[in-house]
Amino acid sequence: MKDGEREEPGEILLDVIGQQCPLPVLRARKRLLRLDPGALLRVFASDPVARIDMPHFCAEAGHELVEIRDRGTWIEFLIRRGHVVAEDDDLMAKPVKGL
Repeated sequence: MKDGEREEPGEILLDVIGQQCPLPVLRARKRLLRLDPGALLRVFASDPVARIDMPHFCAEAGHELVEIRDRGTWIEFLIRRGHVVAEDDDLMAKPVKGL
């Protein structure tokens, strides 16, 4: 297990506090790809942009964002790995709407 990751029964903890965009989402993505479908990943992030990026990433990649908790100086995300996960090419091919 790497620095910033702890394993609890039934879920994996990923601590990306202090890391700035895009690292929280990239590290969560990398960790989710190694988990079995349905597994839980709890992410601790301090970057305020993660509040926008993490839900968007989950929706686009096919993961379920189970909960978001504001912890004052950091944010806690609980993500359930999807059964059908979008490939990188699928994510890159989608147009950005509303710009």
